[in-house]
Amino acid sequence: MGNGKYVAYYRVSTDKQKKSGLGLEAQQEAVRCYLNGGNWKLVGKFTEAESGKRNDRPALAQALALCRIHNATLVVAKLDRLARNTQFLLTVVKESGDAGVVFCDLPSIPEGPTGKFLLTQMASVAELEAGLISQRTKAALQAAKARGKMLGCKNDNIAAHAIEGAKASASVRADKAEKRAEDILPIIAAIKAEGGESLRQIAAGLNERGIHTARGREWSAVQVQRLLMRLKRN
Repeated sequence: MGNGKYVAYYRVSTDKQKKSGLGLEAQQEAVRCYLNGGNWKLVGKFTEAESGKRNDRPALAQALALCRIHNATLVVAKLDRLARNTQFLLTVVKESGDAGVVFCDLPSIPEGPTGKFLLTQMASVAELEAGLISQRTKAALQAAKARGKMLGCKNDNIAAHAIEGAKASASVRADKAEKRAEDILPIIAAIKAEGGESLRQIAAGLNERGIHTARGREWSAVQVQRLLMRLKRN
């Protein structure tokens, strides 16, 4: 099961159901059964009292942020507890991070990139086609390179495409770094509220919470400073 870290998300339709546990207990039991027997850690759990027709869900946003921070998998009891329309499901899959989303009622869909692909396929054939086009373009570039073809050749303009691809890749990495910085900011605020004002104390607080840098390493004062500077620039 992935890297063993999970964030559970439960949804009920009304506050009354949330307080009474009606509908909630069944979801919690489904998650327990799904995780049973594995070497796993539940790093967070969130319960939302909201209609399935609404897309603005604060608890879900917090759950997704925690997934990205810990590289954890979002686990949901049933697909209809999360989404009832294609576009919203695609958004959640995209925002879930590298570990993806799993549903207890769809055990055949795995975690990680493969599971995200299958969910995306279920949600939108158009999304699948866009991915295949990208894959074919990369394969064509690799094949041309393997044949020793000059990528700067005017006939096919591959070099220009390669430069644009590098720029796009850099932009994606930058966006991902900014998103991660925004996800971690509330946790830094909590550490400061507990008295951790210095960069060294903030780094220690992040490490104690099991939150790693984007490269999976422990935080240092310098890395915290860089993250705060990135947020200040934005």
